[in-house]
Amino acid sequence: MDIYSIFLIAIALAMDAFSVSLTKGFIIKNIRIYQIIVIGLFFGGFQVGMPVLGWIAGEQIREIVSSIAPYIAFILLLIIGLKMIYDSAIDEEEKEESSKSSFSYKELTLLAIATSIDAFAVGITFSFLNIPILIPVTIIGITTFLLSETGIFIGKKLGHLFGNKFEIIGGVILILLGLNILLQGLGFY
Repeated sequence: MDIYSIFLIAIALAMDAFSVSLTKGFIIKNIRIYQIIVIGLFFGGFQVGMPVLGWIAGEQIREIVSSIAPYIAFILLLIIGLKMIYDSAIDEEEKEESSKSSFSYKELTLLAIATSIDAFAVGITFSFLNIPILIPVTIIGITTFLLSETGIFIGKKLGHLFGNKFEIIGGVILILLGLNILLQGLGFY
C-alpha cells in the first residue's frame, strides 16, 4: 500500500473525531486552549493505539487467513465505511443532546474510544496485507490530531453548517479503498 492510500485512510479514520470535535467546538462555550490540545491528543492518541492493537491481533492470525486477506480487508473497510455513513444519518439534534456542553475527561475518553474502534479493524487489515505499522499509525495519529484541532476551531465558527457530511465522505473513502485492495488482490491491476 502506498503512502497516498495510507494518508487517505488516515483522513477517513479521522472523520469521526473531526465530527465530534466540530460538535465540541460548537457546543462548549469558552473552551480553553489546553482543552483543545487535550481533545486532539486524546483522539490522536487513541487513533494510534487502536491500529497497533489491531495489527498485533492480526499478526497472530495472518498466516491462517493470508490467502483471503484482500477479501477480509475489503469486507472490514466496507463495514467500517457503511457504519460511518449510517452513523451520519443519526439526527444532529440527537448527537448534540448526547454531547455535553462541558469539558469532561471521562466523556472525552469514551468519545476517543468510540471514534477509534474502526481504527482497530484497519490495524488488522494492515497486518493481513503485511504492512509495517509504524508509518501508518504515525500518519493516522498526526492527521487525527490536526483534524480534531481544526474541527474545534471550525465548530466554534461554522459547526452548525456542516453537520455530518464529513462522516459520509470518510465512509465513502474507506469503501473505495477497500474496493481498490480487493481489485488488486484479484489481480485486476
